[in-house]
Amino acid sequence: MSDNLPSDSCYRAGSRPPAGGSENWERDALERIALIAWGVFDFTGDRVAKAGKHTALIDLQGEISANSDASADNVDGALQSAFEDDNTVGLILRINSPGGSPVQAGIIYGEIRRLRAKYSKTLLYVVGGGGDMCASGGYYVAAADKIFVNKASIGGSIGVLMDGFGFTGLIDKLGVQRRMHTSSANKGAFDPFAPETPQMVAHAQDMLDQIHTQFIDAVKQGRGKRPKDDPQMFTGMFWTGEKSVELGLADDFGDAGYVAREIIKQPDIVDYTQKESISERVVKRFGASVGDAAMRALTLGGKLQLR
Repeated sequence: MSDNLPSDSCYRAGSRPPAGGSENWERDALERIALIAWGVFDFTGDRVAKAGKHTALIDLQGEISANSDASADNVDGALQSAFEDDNTVGLILRINSPGGSPVQAGIIYGEIRRLRAKYSKTLLYVVGGGGDMCASGGYYVAAADKIFVNKASIGGSIGVLMDGFGFTGLIDKLGVQRRMHTSSANKGAFDPFAPETPQMVAHAQDMLDQIHTQFIDAVKQGRGKRPKDDPQMFTGMFWTGEKSVELGLADDFGDAGYVAREIIKQPDIVDYTQKESISERVVKRFGASVGDAAMRALTLGGKLQLR
């Protein structure tokens, strides 16, 4: 390995790269160091210990987004591994999430339905409120055979929001002039430094209504006739786990240990949860943080969320 690394004398501070060397010698050096670290340490975080017959456990913790441990890539990968393992007797998806991206939640929901259809003999149970919440997008992805909750956990919140800020009054007071040029009438819609127009408010509401309908359809498809006919059911209202069972949004009370032991009848639990490795976090944050900040500033004043 040392044969592939440049000597200190070649990369001394303030020195030029050796003649005939790469113009991107700094990047080359960093890549080589990263490869060494990758080889020395196991950062993948997705290794599952081989075991006999067992209950598979997958944790979905925190905000559901593309750049979190609760991303569709991580959750779907874990689900696939667990369903494909012949020693998996049953699965537990333990959710502690307030929601997040409707796109990411929709992808997870679709993959759960696909896997349940393909491996119909392997039952999937959701344990909601592994911490405190199984709400909004967290509830969206709970497309399981049964949902178990804690009496004091929070569930429901079947709704969509789009939030942001408006600074028009502030810049008027400061005497600041907003300068933005666009190629078309709607390109600068929802700019936080420009007043909202009735047309754009109506357009935003139409998008929210469409996604809300998708959410409601997913709940009805997953829960069937179990939810009670309550006028607050799909208004974004949230309830305790105890009330969720009463309303038919959940089936019973219990934690992961209880479900593995009493429902699946296999107390040996193997954790399939996939988490972003240290190396992946470094690469993403180093390479994308500036671009992400720029895109957030240039896109809509608010983002759609299942919250």
